[in-house]
Amino acid sequence: MRFLVIAALATFCSIAAATARAESAARPARLGLCAACHGEDGVARMKATPHLAGQDLDYLKLALAAYRSGARDVPVMRAAVGALTQAELDELAVWYAAQARVP
Repeated sequence: MRFLVIAALATFCSIAAATARAESAARPARLGLCAACHGEDGVARMKATPHLAGQDLDYLKLALAAYRSGARDVPVMRAAVGALTQAELDELAVWYAAQARVP
């Protein structure tokens, strides 16, 4: 019984933390650009497109910088992020990192 109470409490706490993170991130003005493929909530709707929900913030920032510089050679991503300011890229990374992770 004690295990069930602890497991339920842990589940509740993780859901509450994910909800708080999602609510604390402001919806980026340029979200629609990414949402077309990765989903507004970070759950990709297109096959072979990665989910971004709940990804590590630093990882997302590094990945976006690599797409912009061409270090990651994915033309559609380079075109998508090329016109965005660093502040806009950071807003998008914060938004997707704050979304509930996909199981």
